[in-house]
Amino acid sequence: MQTRTIGPNGLEVSALGLGCMGMSQGYGATDDDESIATLHAAIDAGITLLDTAQSYGAGANERLLAPVLAARRDEIVLATKFGIVRDDGGVHVDARPERIAGYLDASLQRLGVDHVDLYYLHRVDPEVPIEDSIGAMAELVAAGKVGHIGVSEVTAQQLERAVAVHPIAAVQTEWSLTWREVEDEVVPAARHLGVGIVPYSPLGRGLLTGALAAGREFGDGDMRRSDPRFAGAAFERNLALVDAVADIAAEHAATPAQLALAWLLHQGDDVVPIPGTKRRPRLAENVAAADLRLSDADLERLEQAAPRDVWAGDRASFAAPVTGRSPAA
Repeated sequence: MQTRTIGPNGLEVSALGLGCMGMSQGYGATDDDESIATLHAAIDAGITLLDTAQSYGAGANERLLAPVLAARRDEIVLATKFGIVRDDGGVHVDARPERIAGYLDASLQRLGVDHVDLYYLHRVDPEVPIEDSIGAMAELVAAGKVGHIGVSEVTAQQLERAVAVHPIAAVQTEWSLTWREVEDEVVPAARHLGVGIVPYSPLGRGLLTGALAAGREFGDGDMRRSDPRFAGAAFERNLALVDAVADIAAEHAATPAQLALAWLLHQGDDVVPIPGTKRRPRLAENVAAADLRLSDADLERLEQAAPRDVWAGDRASFAAPVTGRSPAA
């Protein structure tokens, strides 16, 4: 696995990371034993960046990683997040400066470690200036509990304001062939500011795997049940576009997922996708994408076969930031 260096302070990570959310929430039934085996397989394959959050499974995901970290901490660039809180009252945002150190300590306890390498502000708190949240995070860097600071789902303007307070290593945002609005403002701003770009859902929440079929019914606990990109005519249209991606992938003896990940990797050396999976076969498929080389002609064919403005379904209505401290779905 090749490595990439992101951020102004030289954080070195594998070219592909592993998003761990789906091991504990969002995609139906979970299997902790298989997830732990997948985590070990990822590290064996050269993946160093593991991405979790305090909100994933209301802390369960961080606890899931603990035994792997206990055995292999020195091989891992550990990233976690605070700011989205899941509790008995629902889901809400809290990034008040006076609460951040406590959130980190709770994450460290669940993870069984004394520091994290990359600590993200998961969502900007609408009631707190981002400068105040970043300032409190900077104190955690000074204390040795955090190596680098990141932000997630911010605007270009918010990113600029964050960088003015403390160096930002990475901005995490949804980015894939199916969702490319970040290319308009956030990606250019990150590059201007020297911030690495960490795309989550780089396979379009599984759409780009080619494993979904029209009429698929998503079960309880699967977030795609409420995503308009996976419903009705929009879903059928998107699946047809995936077929077009698969045709190009086949010419490279690759899967559509591998082509989609390779496309992102070819967007720049500052891009580190974090595809999520909880199964070893899918992990092996994703890892192989790092070796797929695309020509300018390949990239242009992808643009023609699946341009950004033809994918259907309003992601914004599904993924609007959680707001406020009162519970919100």
